[in-house]
Amino acid sequence: MNESKVLALKYRPKKLNDLIGQDIVAKTIFNSIKNQKIPNAYLFHGIRGTGKTSIARIIAKSLNCENGIEKLCEKNFCSNCEAIANSNHLDVIEQDCATATGIDSVRDLIEFCRYPPTQGKFKVLILDEIQAMSKAGAQSLLKILEEPPKYVRFIFCTTEIKKILVTLLSRCSRFDLKRVRSNIMFDHIKKITMIEKGKISDEALQLICKCSEGSVRDALSLLDRALMNSSEEVMNLNSAQKIFGHFDKTLIIELLENILNGDEKKALELYKLIYDVGIEPNIFLNDFLEIIYYLKNIDFINLEGNSFDLNDKEYKKLKDLSSKIDNKTALLFWQFTVKTLEEINLVSSQHIAIEMFIIRLLYLKEIRNTNNKDSLKSDKFEKEQSFNLKKPIENKNNNELINQLKNISQSEEPQVNIDNKKIEDINSFNDLIKVCAKKKEMSLKFELETNVNLVSFEKNRIEISFNENLKKDFVKLLSAKLYEWTNNRWIIMFSKNLGEKSIKENKEIINKNEIDDFKKTKEYEKIQSIFKDSKLINVEKDNNE
Repeated sequence: MNESKVLALKYRPKKLNDLIGQDIVAKTIFNSIKNQKIPNAYLFHGIRGTGKTSIARIIAKSLNCENGIEKLCEKNFCSNCEAIANSNHLDVIEQDCATATGIDSVRDLIEFCRYPPTQGKFKVLILDEIQAMSKAGAQSLLKILEEPPKYVRFIFCTTEIKKILVTLLSRCSRFDLKRVRSNIMFDHIKKITMIEKGKISDEALQLICKCSEGSVRDALSLLDRALMNSSEEVMNLNSAQKIFGHFDKTLIIELLENILNGDEKKALELYKLIYDVGIEPNIFLNDFLEIIYYLKNIDFINLEGNSFDLNDKEYKKLKDLSSKIDNKTALLFWQFTVKTLEEINLVSSQHIAIEMFIIRLLYLKEIRNTNNKDSLKSDKFEKEQSFNLKKPIENKNNNELINQLKNISQSEEPQVNIDNKKIEDINSFNDLIKVCAKKKEMSLKFELETNVNLVSFEKNRIEISFNENLKKDFVKLLSAKLYEWTNNRWIIMFSKNLGEKSIKENKEIINKNEIDDFKKTKEYEKIQSIFKDSKLINVEKDNNE
């Protein structure tokens, strides 16, 4: 019927057996119509291009075809099938709810349902993007959905099932259309390529499968572009990458390899090459995350399975690289990449932000290696990272505070002048507080005593937890002062453990106990008998006076 050169229309399914990757759904619908057990309303949910609208039209044809569903028209259409295919059937309405959302449109549909069919056996209402319908409009449909006329059937399509009223969902027979598996998609588009006499390599077709993300329509649209650009020579992977704006992932793998080797110059040169190709920074970061994932799980990836995300060349490089990175470093890189994705829109130059991201990864690798040489146990690695927060915080404000604290690099050497200054000997948490008092750093002393809970204290390494009142610049300030006072770089870590009570909390407990003990004495009873409204308080003398 449709002679359009657009493949998505030319190869649109004409019957249920033509559907790609939806065998169970197709079989269920076929049997229900065949056995005259047709639900009042169908609901099809799935990502774009998986066949929702195509199934809806096939059902409309199956219900009204003069030959029935078992002999459904394919080429020589009956009058009903031809009218439905051309979208001019009097009893079949197809409406996009994204443009017709109001209650007036719903009333028109209800009015349409009041009268029996004039051309076919059933009146069929196909409502696409049903989640866009207004709440009032959806509620207006409920009653007729509950008890529709025998000759009326509803078919709803949506990409966002959670936005649909629960009361509407309960009145529908729901079908979830899954993403089409890569191997099924590959067989489908290769068959079409042969029919269209296209010259495209299997590697290029595999790239199309990957870029389509399980959408048949997207795959056919990409195949259209490939066929239009194909010449007498076979289109290879490199050509397909240029057409689809998809670059060779081996560049990212090489970049990561240079990061692990500590080669800053080569790593930055490779990123500039990737950027010059036209890859946006956020796309680069997502692809970087993908590479880290494959690197972490390389032993479980089977290229002969259902995924075409990696080609042979990329797989080999990742396999070789996997021996150079341990799981904990990979997870640390993942964390930093995700964090950069969240922050990248906050800076004016995303390109520069990515370069700094690469430099930070290089430095993290250096810190990781240093920690390993200091004989740190592997199970303590995450605890020892100053960049890794381990304490789960329920409070939203605390989460914001943590994110800001995490982003302050303690490893950058503060620019302070330590010449001719006495080096302080700080061997305990109490020593640190005493030095703060000695140096008149009262704000820092207050934070340590009030808002910090000590977990552990070692030479040049402090592990703490804290409350939501801790100042955002606390870590930066403390790191700078410790370097100034000791001429050594300190690591300040956040722990999931609660740690000891703060000094303020301990003082409050001691004061309360002292007051409670005094209340048990005869002196207190005597005072209370004379001054009945008196209150007992503890007046503390400042030890620093």
